[in-house]
Amino acid sequence: MAAPDVPAPDDHPQVRVLRERVRALLPAARADLEALVRIPGVSASPEAAGALEDSARAVADLLREAGMPEVEVLRARCADGSPGAPAVLARRPAPEGAPTVLLYAHHDVQPPGRAQEWTSPAFEPVERDGRLFGRGTADDKAGVMAHVTALRALLPAWGPTGGVGVTVLVEGEEESGSPSLPDLLATTGDRLAADVVVVADSDNWSVDHPSLTTSLRGLLELEVGVRTLDHPLHSGIYGGVVPDATTALTVLLARLWDDAGDLAVAGLVRSEAAELPRTEEELRADAGLLDGVQLVGRGSLLSRTWTRPSATVVATDAVPMADASNTLAASARAKLSVRLAPGQDVEDAERLVTEHLRATVPFGAHLEVSRLGSGRPFDGAAGPGGSAAVLEAADWALSTAWDGSPVAHQGMGGSIPVVAELLDVLPGATVLVTGVEDPDTRAHGVDESLSLRVLEGACTAEALLLARLAGDL
Repeated sequence: MAAPDVPAPDDHPQVRVLRERVRALLPAARADLEALVRIPGVSASPEAAGALEDSARAVADLLREAGMPEVEVLRARCADGSPGAPAVLARRPAPEGAPTVLLYAHHDVQPPGRAQEWTSPAFEPVERDGRLFGRGTADDKAGVMAHVTALRALLPAWGPTGGVGVTVLVEGEEESGSPSLPDLLATTGDRLAADVVVVADSDNWSVDHPSLTTSLRGLLELEVGVRTLDHPLHSGIYGGVVPDATTALTVLLARLWDDAGDLAVAGLVRSEAAELPRTEEELRADAGLLDGVQLVGRGSLLSRTWTRPSATVVATDAVPMADASNTLAASARAKLSVRLAPGQDVEDAERLVTEHLRATVPFGAHLEVSRLGSGRPFDGAAGPGGSAAVLEAADWALSTAWDGSPVAHQGMGGSIPVVAELLDVLPGATVLVTGVEDPDTRAHGVDESLSLRVLEGACTAEALLLARLAGDL
């Protein structure tokens, strides 16, 4: 996971020509990205079903226009039989003897949150200081445009018989746990067969330093509910004797962490991350941490975010302030986002977290725990390691696109469930997790943004990589 030594950018004439070709395509890439951002395809919202259909059709049109000969919108089914969100599959069969590369991204986005907290409207892209603001500008519609732009740069020159085989999979529900992904992978069968997989949905070390992500934490989303009464009660008559559900839930959630802020669930996988230069001052600045607020947990900063578990209360369902009366609540719920270290089995993690909650629930409150979604972690070091030649080509392409900057091989605290799922169906493929984000992106938060410098780097690096895999460079 250390940053490898990478040679200075290649000065080959064909490299310069391809870089200029990509640069000429960037205005169109940005315009198309802005059009995608204006489609509010929030996969977690049932009201956004029409927008997700519009988004999938727009992505399919972009891939057809880029020259992909086979493009279709697919709809798989979730485990309960309900329809999943639309995905886009495009294919260009490999010429004789050439490898096939599978390019992955997703077109759905997170909910925008409170509109008043955004500096500009979430679904109206706006440029400020070299960054494009809006929900999905980076996560992950920039990933879609990195693929489209690379194909626009290469396919006309390749013609029908040159280059590599290309398959593009653009999922429509990654931000809601990919519930229909297993069925999608099962029903697409050998149409996804590939030697190399490029997942354009991760982070870069900085705007000026590109990264390959070599490990990802897994995800376990849980709903935790407590009940103490069969109906609400007067807080004066019964308060001090009868426990209310909101207080019980608050105490229960607090017992998930020790005094230092480390997750207190025993038995979960924990390990140490390799050291890369990361200071507390840099982290505080990137996170926007307020003066005086302390960091949580023990150990190195990178271990805490890359290779150890964590839990976050991302939502609560108690009595709203506007509807509150002086009563003891009968029930309360919370949604937990538990991140799992590389190497952790999801089923074991759910069992351990549930056992911890049952052992620490206060006042004898009735407890219910249910899984809302999950995603397995990815540990590139634990697998076959992939092709050294492909990894070398990726390092060269990223460094060249970033004008000779060294490439960081880094872990990532976030989760991309499709990586482990794809490795199940493509066990011999080399997986490259590349970045369209940077520490200032604020993915999933208000004022999400994309560095236009990173967009250029991501598009250029992918075009260079595909050209090198094709033997053109």
